[in-house]
Amino acid sequence: MTVPTSPFPCRPIPPTTPETIEWWDATRSCRLLVQHCRECDLHQLYPRSLCSSCGSVELEFRDAAGTGIVYSHTTVEKSPDTTLFTPPYAVALVDLVEGPRLLTNVVGIEPTLIRCGDAVTVVWEPLPDGRQLPLFTPVS
Repeated sequence: MTVPTSPFPCRPIPPTTPETIEWWDATRSCRLLVQHCRECDLHQLYPRSLCSSCGSVELEFRDAAGTGIVYSHTTVEKSPDTTLFTPPYAVALVDLVEGPRLLTNVVGIEPTLIRCGDAVTVVWEPLPDGRQLPLFTPVS
């Protein structure tokens, strides 16, 4: 599902790196990936060249369910740049069911109504270059 209206009219384009290119390419087909360590079984995000737990380079990408729980959040009332970000908007840490915690935006709800512990699911915001940005919305 894509985001019907976004409080981010001209969102800056996220850069890619050798470690993130596969992750970003998967977003083109609205697939959320997490990085998995074959040595210690850890799932991690953001993609890195080493496992953040054991230091292994035995990493692979796996599809994520795209669901999680709001761990923490804040409502931004004063935008650093209103041409890029229209307040109010929610910035949140979402604990994915696979384990990693993702910094993201929660959309589709008045930001002041978001609560820690809310169940959320991924929605996708198209970027101008064909990639999709994973955002989250409350599970209805």
